[in-house]
Formats: sequence, C-alpha cells, structure tokens
Amino acid sequence: MKRLKILLLSLLLLPINVMAYSDYIIPGGETLGIEINSDGIMVIGFYQINGKYNKGDPNIKSGDYITKVNNIEVNTVDELTDVIEDNVSTGYVDVTYVRNGKEKVSELELIKDGDIYKTGLYVKDTITGIGTLSYIDPETKVFGALGHEIVESNTNSIVEIKSGMIFRNFIIGIDKSSSGVPGSKNAKFYYDTIYGSIVKNTNVGIYGIYEAELPNKKLYEVASEDEVMVGDATIYTVLNGEDINEYSINITSIEKTADVKNISFVITDEELIDKTGGVVQGMSGSPIIQNGKIIGAVTHVVIDNPTTGYGIFITTMLEEGEK
Repeated sequence: MKRLKILLLSLLLLPINVMAYSDYIIPGGETLGIEINSDGIMVIGFYQINGKYNKGDPNIKSGDYITKVNNIEVNTVDELTDVIEDNVSTGYVDVTYVRNGKEKVSELELIKDGDIYKTGLYVKDTITGIGTLSYIDPETKVFGALGHEIVESNTNSIVEIKSGMIFRNFIIGIDKSSSGVPGSKNAKFYYDTIYGSIVKNTNVGIYGIYEAELPNKKLYEVASEDEVMVGDATIYTVLNGEDINEYSINITSIEKTADVKNISFVITDEELIDKTGGVVQGMSGSPIIQNGKIIGAVTHVVIDNPTTGYGIFITTMLEEGEK
C-alpha cells in the first residue's frame, strides 16, 4: 500500500499540458497598428560601394540578425551606427550575428566613399504595419491577431521579435483588390494609444497580452473544428474609421490537416466587394462567425481571384496563444 501511494504521488507531480483558453471569447474585428522590434538588427540587403558589394569575410547574408559589433551589444540601428563610428579609424569591425539560431562572427571592412565610411549593409530594427484583431480571451487577456506570421518583405523571412505592441488605428481609405493585384487598407496610426504587448510572432499569428480596458462586446462561444461546415458565414472587419461591420461569406471547403488554410471561402457580400474588390491587406485576422459561434479568422487572399480567400481555425490560434 505504501508503494502504491508513492507511485500515485509521483504521477500527480508530473507536468500536465492543459490548454486553458476560455469557452467564450471576445471577437475582434478592430484594425490594429502593429509594431515589432526584432531580436537583433535585421540585415535586409546590400548596396554597392565604389562598384563592389561588401558582405564581410565570411559573408553576412540577408536575413541574418546582428547582435554585437566588436563584442558590444547593439539593439537598434542607432546603436549599430554609433559603435561603427567609434571604430572607423581601424577600418574593420567584428560583427556578431545570428543565422538559423546559430551565432557567427564576420570581419566587416569599413569602406571610405568620399568623406564617409560605409558598411554596404541595408539594415532595420523595427517593422510597422496593420492587421486585424482576431480575439481576446476575457479570462487571461491573451489576444491573437493576423492568423499568420509577420515577415520582412525584402528577405521574405519570419521576423524574430524582441518586443512589440498593438495600438489604435483609423482607416482612411481602401485600395481595391483586382485580379493579380491585392489591395490594402490605408490607415492613420495613433502610437500614443497602446492596446497591448506582442510577445510572439508565429506562422499562425501574433500573440500577446491585451493591457487596455477590455472592449464591451458580446462573448462568442468557441466552435470546435468539427462544428465548422460548408455554407454561410460572416466576417467582422473595419473598412472606414473604426467601425466594425459584419459581411457575408460562403465557406466552400474545409481542410483540417492544413496549418493555416483550413477554411476556403468566397465573399458574397456585395457591399464588401464594391468597397474592397475582395480580401485586402490589413484584413488578415478578421474573425469568422458561423451559427452564432466564432470558428476562425481570415488569413490569405487568392491573388488571381480576390473575392476568394482562406481562414484558420480559431482553435489553432487559441492553442498557440496559450503556449
């Protein structure tokens, strides 16, 4: 009996992974300003100096993240510039960078062009854009948005983030989508009205903690994957100012084994088509509602037919948000 009690106790002490998201959540639809600071300074390209590219020895590549110069930690482009300027007299600097999770060091020559020393590197430390809030969990205040990752446009690689924020955004116009040309929401940013902090950027969305007062909205029950069905549904999104409106779609197919493109749909709402031409950039993350439950979020547009698009299961986002 004593041995049995010890065994039971040891089992109780084992860690158990339990997803703690709520059964009822606050639907999104708000267009967000999004700013993320990369974990290191992103190398996004190179420019010629005196007819030659300067990539260091061994070569630094686009997509690398610079973390130190001459063993001095740098977190911003200004810090990078300051350290390099302090070492111009030597003509070289040692650049520590991260590639695919591994730290490397390259000796980079500082090349004089007229009276200025140049590195030949295009770099950035911050990415700013817009997207749509998908949900807030009222119990944990975890939020999810976009339904897909944020990538750096020049390198097309997912951005490793150090910190980030979501903030107030006001839509001032729409560039309509057409076949082969995705449109976009145009917005005014209010950086002084911060809603929350971003803690991770993943292939199924961005996630963080909502720190402002929670929106006073009806809670929607979370639908399981098995409850999602072909047929009528709606999306919540903003097309003007900060007004969230509901627009009709038709779900045409469901793919449970896909990572993010679980829900295929066609926009059927004539008002939405008239104003946007279909799915536009900035609409990613718009929650999808069916039979009174939240089932997913918009993620992608079909470029050649922008009235069609894809969505991700909301359960996938909720599970990622709780990790």
